[in-house]
Amino acid sequence: MALLKRKAVYAGSFDPPTEGHMYMIREGAALFDELVVAIGHNPDKKSLFPLEERLSLLRSCVRDHSNVSVASFESRYLIDYAHQVGARYILRGIRNSTDFGFEQTMRNVNGDRNPSITTVFLMPPRELAEVSSSFVKGLVGPRGWAKFLRGMVPAPVHEALLRRFAGKSGGDDADGAPELSDPEG
Repeated sequence: MALLKRKAVYAGSFDPPTEGHMYMIREGAALFDELVVAIGHNPDKKSLFPLEERLSLLRSCVRDHSNVSVASFESRYLIDYAHQVGARYILRGIRNSTDFGFEQTMRNVNGDRNPSITTVFLMPPRELAEVSSSFVKGLVGPRGWAKFLRGMVPAPVHEALLRRFAGKSGGDDADGAPELSDPEG
């Protein structure tokens, strides 16, 4: 009797990928035979990094995990994407009580839609509980931001943030202020 592969999907916008995401990916890689890290792409939503760059950043971040692949999907529900790629699990992170309420609702809706796919929840360690893509984006700007963010994002993401927001100055120009471009246009 052959055992079924334990395949999971871990989805998000990953704009940008954070150390919190990397915690989930490392744990997911250990828990499952195969983990698909999938960027849910919404073409109507303004992102800091374009989809192709986020895919590239994630691939750089997961290259040491042979059982992790990176993909994207759009115009479908996560539960349907998981079914399409043959995953029996959806991996989700819960950082706080707000996440719990939302994730519980989504788990119930997904269970109604496809009860053969199980949602697995993980809680990051305390030092990563507040780290989110939105939080990281909100910290870019003040003097010292590049150094401050170094522990919150993987090295390839830190380098991409420096390129995008600081040019060659390493996060601070001669006056100590970063050279920012407006991600909203």
